[in-house]
Amino acid sequence: MSDTFITVIAIALAAVLMFIFPLMTISDRTDDVAQLTVETATTEFVDNIRSTGKITKAKYDEYIETITSTGNTYDVQMEIQIKDENLGKKVSQTQSDKIGENGYYSIYNAQIEPIIERDGVYKCQEGYIVSVSARNTNQTVSQQLKNFFYTVTGNEAYTIAAQHAGIVTANGK
Repeated sequence: MSDTFITVIAIALAAVLMFIFPLMTISDRTDDVAQLTVETATTEFVDNIRSTGKITKAKYDEYIETITSTGNTYDVQMEIQIKDENLGKKVSQTQSDKIGENGYYSIYNAQIEPIIERDGVYKCQEGYIVSVSARNTNQTVSQQLKNFFYTVTGNEAYTIAAQHAGIVTANGK
């Protein structure tokens, strides 16, 4: 009886070692590839906005398609900080040509996306600060396996995220 019990335990342990750990390793590598893809796509998207001065519907759709090709769903947040040209009216002793004294106000997805859908392009001006961040909203296979075995990540955690920002260097025309 004890030999049978030890044999069953040994078979179960072998199954875990032969199937579960390689599956966890492969799913971690898949997350690494997805992370690299999202980081690269986000950087290219922001750099394109910075160099052209505009967010086109085609480039935005291409960016969304690239990051969703990883098999995950993402929450994409865009922020454009617009230089406030009327600082002199609000604050005395402020000059807009001095470095470090520029004021900015922000617009977000709720204001940007309708303009892109309606006009096909959102035009930026030189000096705007563009920031784009993306993070996965679904649980990856790696997260599910870790939750099952370790209870480490939790349901709210995300493992794939990227953020990039920069100053627009060209006026969108």
